[in-house]
Amino acid sequence: MLDPAKLFELIEELPELDRPVLVLALDGFVDAGNASQLTRSHLLSTLESQVIATFDIDQVFDYRGRRPEMLFVTDHWERFAAPELKVHAVRDAAGTQFLLLAGAEPDMQWERFTAAVQLIVERLGVRLLIALNAIPMGVPHTRPSTVIAHASRPDLVIEYSNWLGTVQVPGSAAHLIEFRLGVSGLDTMGFAVNVPHYLAHLDYPAAALTLIECVAKASGLVLPTEILQEAARESRIDLDAKVAASEQVSAVVHALESQYDEIVAGRTHGLVADGARLPTADELGAEFEQYLLQQQENPDAQDPGDEAGA
Repeated sequence: MLDPAKLFELIEELPELDRPVLVLALDGFVDAGNASQLTRSHLLSTLESQVIATFDIDQVFDYRGRRPEMLFVTDHWERFAAPELKVHAVRDAAGTQFLLLAGAEPDMQWERFTAAVQLIVERLGVRLLIALNAIPMGVPHTRPSTVIAHASRPDLVIEYSNWLGTVQVPGSAAHLIEFRLGVSGLDTMGFAVNVPHYLAHLDYPAAALTLIECVAKASGLVLPTEILQEAARESRIDLDAKVAASEQVSAVVHALESQYDEIVAGRTHGLVADGARLPTADELGAEFEQYLLQQQENPDAQDPGDEAGA
C-alpha cells in the first residue's frame, strides 16, 4: 500500500477539538432521494465551518467513469465542476465542534483511503464515526421515515428497530471505513434512511431530516432542522396532491401503507427478505433511464409511481 499519509493534507492551525464526532457523507454510492447530499448541504449552509483536510482527489477519482461537468458558454469554457473530498470542522448550534467528511467517494485505493481516514481519526482524537446513507425501499411517503441502523457495538443502536435481516449489498468506501475502524476499536455507527422507491430519483427532504435527527441523537450535537422541516412539509403537500390525482398511484401507496403497518404491528418481518440483494446505484440509474426513454417514446406512459408499484 502507498503511504496513506500522502493522500491528504491537514491545515497547520487546527481548531480546538475535544474528542469530536466524525460524520461521513460521500457521493458516488446509492443516495435515494439525495438524502445524504441534502444532509451535507444543509449542515454546511446552516452552520459555521472550515475545511481542515483536503484529499488528493486525482489519486482516487475515476474521471472517465464519472465525468465531471463542464460549462461551455458561446466560445469558451466557463467552468469545471472539479470533484472534491474534504474534511470540514463544523460548529453545531451550541458551539460544539464536529467533523464532516464530504465529497466524492473514491473509485480506487479504498484500503489506502480507509487508512488515511484512520490517521485523521487518531490525529484529531475522534470518539465516534457516523456514516450516512439512503436506500430505496418499499415504504410509503405517508408514514414516518424508517432507518436501518448498524454499529460496531449492538448497544449503540439498541433503540432502533430491525428493518432488515441478512442481505448482500454492494460495498462502498463509507461501509469499509465503518467496518475497518470498528474492528480497530473505534465506536462506529451507520444510518441508512429508507426512501420510498417511487421517489428515489427526486429530492426527498423528509429523509434528510431523519438523518439529521439520527446524527443528533447518536452524538448529542445540536443541529438545526427548521429549514428541512419546512421543505419536508412542502414536499408532502405536493406529493399528496399528485397521489390523489391518480387512482393507480393511490393504489400503490395504499398497498405500501398496509405493508408498513403490518411490519410496525409485528405481523411481518422486515422490509427485505433474508438473503436478498439490494440494487446498486448503477442498476437504479439504468432503471430510471429506461423509464425516461419510455416516456419520450410514449408520452401517455405511466409515471414512476405506477411503474414502481407494478
